[in-house]
Amino acid sequence: MRRIAGIILAVLLIGGVVAAVVAGRHGDDKGTATKTVRGVIGSEKSDFFADPDVVKALAAKGYTVKTEASGSWAMDGLDLKGYDFAFPSSSAPADQLAAKYHARQPLPRPFYSPLVVVAHRSAAEVLAANGLAVLDGKGKGTLKMAAYLDAARHDRTWQQLKGAKAHGELTGTLYITSTDPETSNSGALYLAAASYVANGGQVVASDAAVAKTAPLLRKLVSVQGAQQPSSDSVFRDFISGAGNPLVCLYESQVVSLLAEQHGADDLVVLYPDTTVNSDHTIVPMDDAGRELGDLLSTDPTLRKLAVKHGFRPQGDSAEFVTATADRAAYLNQTLTGVRQAPVPTSAVLHEMARRARG
Repeated sequence: MRRIAGIILAVLLIGGVVAAVVAGRHGDDKGTATKTVRGVIGSEKSDFFADPDVVKALAAKGYTVKTEASGSWAMDGLDLKGYDFAFPSSSAPADQLAAKYHARQPLPRPFYSPLVVVAHRSAAEVLAANGLAVLDGKGKGTLKMAAYLDAARHDRTWQQLKGAKAHGELTGTLYITSTDPETSNSGALYLAAASYVANGGQVVASDAAVAKTAPLLRKLVSVQGAQQPSSDSVFRDFISGAGNPLVCLYESQVVSLLAEQHGADDLVVLYPDTTVNSDHTIVPMDDAGRELGDLLSTDPTLRKLAVKHGFRPQGDSAEFVTATADRAAYLNQTLTGVRQAPVPTSAVLHEMARRARG
């Protein structure tokens, strides 16, 4: 009887230990469980969502975010059923997606980034010597858009510019490399800024204005030949020393690079005197997507991490200025002297891109 009682007691003890372990595991799971949210994002935000600090901050709020990258305008051609959100690089493709999927307004806009032109130092100095740019210290300056567009309109070459002969790499037609405007947001916004200047400082909003600006936009695109589908690709080519010495992309990409390298001797950041802000806009497909958008907009930790990756949080310019003080030699932190052009509707942008691509 004692032996039987001992066996029963042992079984009960083992069962109690197992139950405690299982209960403990369930308790741990409950404390660390996250809601998986799936989305399609612009490629320029891939590093942000892959950042371990961002992953940790989202997990602390109860979210695991899984993303796939796509060109912002190409998202309209994807089947987004089953996704919780889309996160293109500006409001125009976002508004188009919101209408298609009946997303509730207003759409969360956590952060933004202006378009800039990065230049090798030799190219920037030649532009400045010929009245196409104004340099402000070592690593930054202003691109004079009207003067540049006039040069493009008349097919000017680097060889025609004073001082270019001293730099063997500056040959051929003067142009800015941009992405494919039919699939990539940065390429479309480049056309938006150029068309605003070409249209006398008015947003292109009619068939007549599209027709008026189309020949110039066609020149800006056709001179480039084949275009890349994403700004990440053209920036990598620029950093490696390949390709064209002038490239249009997002300020956020420059800020992120400078955070890693703490300077770049051959880099000059030119802010067009008329540019366009890329308002990174979330299109929620369900409540989980909207919760994520609101979290990215309001959570202090995630806002700081957005600045780390070069984005300007909506609503407080001081956050960006303070966080990028060590890179002020390259950045126009307050966008002084920079005019923000309105962006045409998505329908007009599509037509402009179609005509520009021919």
